[in-house]
Amino acid sequence: MTSTLDRTFSVAPMMDWTTRDYRAFARTLTRRALLYTEMVTTGAILYGSPRERFLGHDPVEHPLALQLGGSDAGALAECAAIAEHWGYDEVNLNVGCPSDRVQNNLIGACLMAHPDKVAAAVKAMQAQVSIPVTVKCRIGIDDQDEDADLARFVEQVAEAGCETFIVHARKAWLEGLSPKENRDVPPLNYPRVHRLKAQYPGLHIGINGGIKGLEECRAQLDRVDSVMIGREAYQNPWLLSSVDSRLYNAEDPATSRHAAARALRPYIAERLAEGARLNHLTRHLLGLFQGCPGGRRFRRHLSENAHREGAGLAVLDDALGLVAEDQPAMAG
Repeated sequence: MTSTLDRTFSVAPMMDWTTRDYRAFARTLTRRALLYTEMVTTGAILYGSPRERFLGHDPVEHPLALQLGGSDAGALAECAAIAEHWGYDEVNLNVGCPSDRVQNNLIGACLMAHPDKVAAAVKAMQAQVSIPVTVKCRIGIDDQDEDADLARFVEQVAEAGCETFIVHARKAWLEGLSPKENRDVPPLNYPRVHRLKAQYPGLHIGINGGIKGLEECRAQLDRVDSVMIGREAYQNPWLLSSVDSRLYNAEDPATSRHAAARALRPYIAERLAEGARLNHLTRHLLGLFQGCPGGRRFRRHLSENAHREGAGLAVLDDALGLVAEDQPAMAG
């Protein structure tokens, strides 16, 4: 089904990082980027309790996609319907995670060897929802041929109705490399993703992997439909502060790093009132002043004090006071 979502730029789903609290923070920096949840398994949604723990989000987070982990078409279809009911704008199937734990449950990158299962899952999910169903995959796994096997995978899944593929431009080596090594060791192959777009011009092809700045994004957008950034958007969140102006020709919401942090105060207050701990919220802000004078003092103050019993907004305010207000409004 054709999507009206603008996927020009998105922040990748990352376990333990792209939580609802990070996403609320990201929205103080960009209103236009498409945000993704952490991967949530079908088992967690169907059998976990309370469901709010896995699916809860704030209205400010939209546009927002839920990434699902699973391979059973029936379970994925049921979870897709639940995601739509919870208000998500897109459901994405994880065909890229290389960890042993998910391999053992036929989740993630190992599914690249089973395009028939992915196609069946996409078809079943689309039958249950009106929101887009998309796939995030690698360019291959292990000894697969990066040209023939990737083309075969995309063709089979597209035939089932998937129109959007976000491709991490690295192979995943399921034997011999750890999940961490799989993020860095296999070489990036951007030209393969560019050829994929040229080969299937009717499909939306997004690129992911190793991209660190908005100039790189702009260059990639000459060759593909969208760009997804992962770790850099988390570790250096100020990168997001000029996404709207530079990639969407829209106004940026944050005028400074301090303004972005202060804009999150009402959200933090609300979450603290719900029983959340301050350090679980402010850990996502630790990279906000990366490279700035006083940035290390800011990080240290939060790290040493936000975990304390009863820690509240005063801790954040004190940390902000350790950094000069006149930081230049620049991003990558």
